Amino acid sequence: MSQATAHDIWERMALVPRVLEARGLDATPVLQDKIRQRKDFDAVAILDVILHDEIGHVSIGNHWYHALSTKRGLDAMQCFGELLRKYRIVIFKGVINTDARLQAGFTQYELDWIYEIEQTLKSYIKAEK
Repeated sequence: MSQATAHDIWERMALVPRVLEARGLDATPVLQDKIRQRKDFDAVAILDVILHDEIGHVSIGNHWYHALSTKRGLDAMQCFGELLRKYRIVIFKGVINTDARLQAGFTQYELDWIYEIEQTLKSYIKAEK
């Protein structure tokens, strides 16, 4: 994704922190639960630090994506949906850490809206195959 968006910082801010890094927000609690079952509480604590840092990374990406959208006179939500379609990206794969995503600057409205966009995108991708 970094290579695919190398031509445009706005696309990179839309997709790297808000998609790829945000997936870490979703995956970390699931991983922590598995590690907790093995009683490796030190590793769980380390993942807490990583999750906290990742919330910060996604938050910074959210800030710059919205700032660049405003500077370009673009509707950030509409354009994000267009970028998801352009790159055929599905964000919500399994468990979603809504609390962490909200802490990172997503709004509940935006998360609900993305979910709706993705239902259409999933149908489109299936129809192409």
